[in-house]
Amino acid sequence: MKLWKRASGVRKDRTSLLRANLTSRSMLRNPSIEIAVIKATSHDESIVDYCATQHVFTWVRISDECLYHVLWVLFRRMKRTHNWAVLLKGLMLLHGVFSCKVPGIQQIGQLPSDLLNLKENLKEKRGNVNAFIHAYYAFLDQKSAFISLHSQEQIKRTLGDETNEEQKRMLMIQDLIWLQKLQGLLDSLLRIQPKSSQTVNVLVLEAIDCIMIEIYDIYSRISIGIGTLLMKIYPVGKNDAVIALPILQKAKAQGEEVSMFFEFCRDIGVGNTSECPKMALIPDEVIQELKDIISGDLKFPKEEVKSVKGVITDDWEVFEEQKKSNPALISRLVKNNTRLHDPLPDLISL
Repeated sequence: MKLWKRASGVRKDRTSLLRANLTSRSMLRNPSIEIAVIKATSHDESIVDYCATQHVFTWVRISDECLYHVLWVLFRRMKRTHNWAVLLKGLMLLHGVFSCKVPGIQQIGQLPSDLLNLKENLKEKRGNVNAFIHAYYAFLDQKSAFISLHSQEQIKRTLGDETNEEQKRMLMIQDLIWLQKLQGLLDSLLRIQPKSSQTVNVLVLEAIDCIMIEIYDIYSRISIGIGTLLMKIYPVGKNDAVIALPILQKAKAQGEEVSMFFEFCRDIGVGNTSECPKMALIPDEVIQELKDIISGDLKFPKEEVKSVKGVITDDWEVFEEQKKSNPALISRLVKNNTRLHDPLPDLISL
């Protein structure tokens, strides 16, 4: 049965490649892009074609027009298949595309709702893989919408008067809201994990590699963003502290969840976990100080404010240096798409 299934997948890929080769280039079709996408999302469950994925990323970086060609081919291929390997490779490819530094990424918005057409499977192993794929799709859909909304918000910010004190406070509140949205993204990421060790295979491990580095990036942005905002909040006082407190409490809880996630990844054999730095959690003292500001028991001296950001971000600055000096931390599928010190496309500017 497995041999027949593999042969069927090879035949389908060859047929798709033959059709792409026979397609004439036009405003709507680019055979070279179609061939690269087909190879990058083959039915082969045992391997990822890194060469083909890099060809796709090269096309994406050429122009927004090429990006739209890639997305059109990828979405069409994913909608037409029921094969879990093709869909998971498609999601990993889309994840890598989001890391390409091109303006068109900000215009994608929500993903098509009919992108996944997985057949329900009563077998536990396949059912778990399907759940993993659906969780991965949910995160990418949320991230795509987040990038689009944030880009629109940044345009509005450039039109405002940042010298006005009231405007400054509104922008700070806006940044707090975006931190909450980043925390929502992190929650979605942490839900993407195999339900059991039986679900684990080469493609799932590769996907978790991509997910792990995304977790690093988002959690570090949250930590550094909190440190930056605390420097603004302490001198202001109670009202903004009320908004910031639940964000810090959530960040502390998420730090613990991230540590547990990495432990799980280490147990199932994900390669990058051997290079994981220790998670930098929000110190209890910082949370307590915010509570004291809210209750009126503490007025933070201005000369001490400068030390706050360092408490939150020092460990992550060390980690950023580790990432720069050790490219092995980055999954091969996405490592060439992004500068290690700026891994997400301008999600939050604090």
